[in-house]
Amino acid sequence: MNPTTPTTGERPQPHTADEPETRPRRGRAFVVWWNRMRVMTIKEYLQLYRDRILIVFMLYAFTLEVFLAGSGVSMQLQNGALQVHDSDHSFASRELIHRFRPPQFSIDGEVLHHGESIEMLDRGEAMMVLDIPPQFQESLLAGETTSVQLQIDTSNPVLGFLATSYGEQIVGQYGLEAAMQREGIGLNEQAAPIIHEEHRVWYNANQNDAWFMSVVEMLNVITMFAILLPASAMAREKERGTVEQLLVSPLSTFQMMFPKVLAMTSVILVGTMITIHLILQPFFGVPFRGSLTLFMAVTAIYVFTTAGIGMLLATIARNLAQVGMLTALIFIPMVFLSGAWTPPENMPPVLRAVSAIAPLHHYIDASLGIMLKGSGIGLLWDSILAIALFGAAIYGMSMGYFRRQFG
Repeated sequence: MNPTTPTTGERPQPHTADEPETRPRRGRAFVVWWNRMRVMTIKEYLQLYRDRILIVFMLYAFTLEVFLAGSGVSMQLQNGALQVHDSDHSFASRELIHRFRPPQFSIDGEVLHHGESIEMLDRGEAMMVLDIPPQFQESLLAGETTSVQLQIDTSNPVLGFLATSYGEQIVGQYGLEAAMQREGIGLNEQAAPIIHEEHRVWYNANQNDAWFMSVVEMLNVITMFAILLPASAMAREKERGTVEQLLVSPLSTFQMMFPKVLAMTSVILVGTMITIHLILQPFFGVPFRGSLTLFMAVTAIYVFTTAGIGMLLATIARNLAQVGMLTALIFIPMVFLSGAWTPPENMPPVLRAVSAIAPLHHYIDASLGIMLKGSGIGLLWDSILAIALFGAAIYGMSMGYFRRQFG
């Protein structure tokens, strides 16, 4: 009888003898996998360190560019050039003219006839022309209806809208006071029914443009480098021919692509911390009411998401020049659809639907919520989930395309 044949009804256990050998083998495989990831990540850091021009560009973008956006860009009306055509030259007309005060308005002079005001608007020498008709004061004193004309250059619709709003408020308030004085009410508010408007401004009480502009510019810089850095790293491998060397190595597609994303993500996070602590808070006083840890975690997820777009572009592009053009092709629409400049509610339905899945749109919402509103993950989970789902889909797509291209 064969001595290995069981003599009872027990079931044979053929793998029991191999378990002590399988466990060390799995452990050695993990060590090899970890060492490959570590070496590939260090390689990406070294390649980036040797590209001094790219490092200088990153330092500029994370510091000076954000500073210029916060200090040089304003959405408010400042020193709007106003020309006056006063055909009455009365006390009432002068009183109305001098209510157009700095900082919103700057009275630059007086025109003598109507045609001259049109010419100044055409030449861009004036933004607004206030036209006061003859007998303006007499009409007010007689209780008759009179009108003034404010011509506004709205080639910049934002400033034109602000100038129109300020002008309507000034003329309307002046007309109300003139009517009250004529009725003998004067400026005694208790003698007439007046509605007092009490509005409260939240999260940015002083409506400081620098807060919004500097934060949004930082988010745009993060987006640009999240696309550009992984894509340029892969394109550089193609140009130097080292991607073929990697393909014949025992590295998997994941081990070739993920270290690039990991290294570039860590570099971008360092740049983000530099912007927050050296630009946003010291120069603009941007408050950080929420958790810095949560913001950095959301930024890491978003950079990973957007890096997938860069890796996908790198599989299409053949060199660095094509990577630059494709990055601009993707980055600019992302900014326009992010809702930073135009609220999604003002977009056409198709663009509004595209904006709803744009990762930058959700990233801006989450970042402003954390920084200015102090929101937590309980309020921002939907934006974070949208960023994560988009990132998983794009990264999986880029890996699949890479396998088809080089597999």
